[in-house]
Amino acid sequence: MKRKLLFGAAFLFVAWAATSCEALSGCKVCKYVIYENSSVVSSGSETEYCGADLIKQEAVPDVTVGNQTTKVECR
Repeated sequence: MKRKLLFGAAFLFVAWAATSCEALSGCKVCKYVIYENSSVVSSGSETEYCGADLIKQEAVPDVTVGNQTTKVECR
């Protein structure tokens, strides 16, 4: 009986440990990209966002100053 409980507890622990929060919340990698006349001028480093942080990043509007447009791109 103890053996069955031990195996059951071990199984539950492995199932819990293998479940990633990222898989449940939908994560993406986002970066800032600056365009000038439809060509990429520069881009920032990629950062992973999940959950509410991802929603905030995707809600950032495009900013245009002169010929340059800054966008947040997520994949």
